[in-house]
Amino acid sequence: MALDVVDINCDMGEAFGRWRVGDTDDASLMAHISSANIAAGFHAGDPNLIDQTVKLAVEHGVAVGAHPGYNDLQGFGRRKINGTAKELVNDIVYQVGALREFARRHGAPLQHVKPHGALYMEMAGNPELAQQFIGYMRTVAPNALVFCMAGSATERAAIEAGHPAAREFYADRDYDDSGSIVFTRDAGRPDPAAIARKVIRACKEGRVTTVTGKDIEVPFETICFHSDTLGALDIVTHMRDALRAEGIRVSPISEIMNAKARRHA
Repeated sequence: MALDVVDINCDMGEAFGRWRVGDTDDASLMAHISSANIAAGFHAGDPNLIDQTVKLAVEHGVAVGAHPGYNDLQGFGRRKINGTAKELVNDIVYQVGALREFARRHGAPLQHVKPHGALYMEMAGNPELAQQFIGYMRTVAPNALVFCMAGSATERAAIEAGHPAAREFYADRDYDDSGSIVFTRDAGRPDPAAIARKVIRACKEGRVTTVTGKDIEVPFETICFHSDTLGALDIVTHMRDALRAEGIRVSPISEIMNAKARRHA
């Protein structure tokens, strides 16, 4: 079914002290998105930057989400760290708590939680970790959405527990035949026009072409792109222009999901 409204989410605050990644500042991107996944300190982010990024999101009317990752500043959270499900969920608890306090400081609710990088991918295929994470969310943030891939262990755990989840479409990442993203540490500088065409096709047809040339279905409610991808500002402006030309609105995912729930009530 074609989509007439979507959320655009982006990973934000992904720096530490004077260390920066990518070629685009968050302030330039914030005006073009509806949901921000804000790094919570383990893969990137520090107290001053978290405060600054939350404040920036609130000023732009962008919904605030926590973006917890592996405790891996040096590797930007893109290296797997072995740990029990309990240990990894406790790392998430620690980070979400910090981010939520800064959101509270600026009068913003916590709209969603989206694990970062290698932790996101590990959870997608690890039912025990996914179930413990969703159990934590049910306890402390029962109304906050979880961002995940369609068909992942995270989505299945959310469905089983009755927890709200939003499925993502990755604009600036490739897909494999299983419907998972092809995890990479360096996406290079992709063609923003090609990404815009990919996004529009996904919105209208619900399909994407994989790295092997196969077409697969990709159900989603929110579109993700990354602030550290080179040319991120060109990517999001091309996407927004293409969506506008097709009459597809951009709205925070919480509003989209609330409207969806009302229609099915």
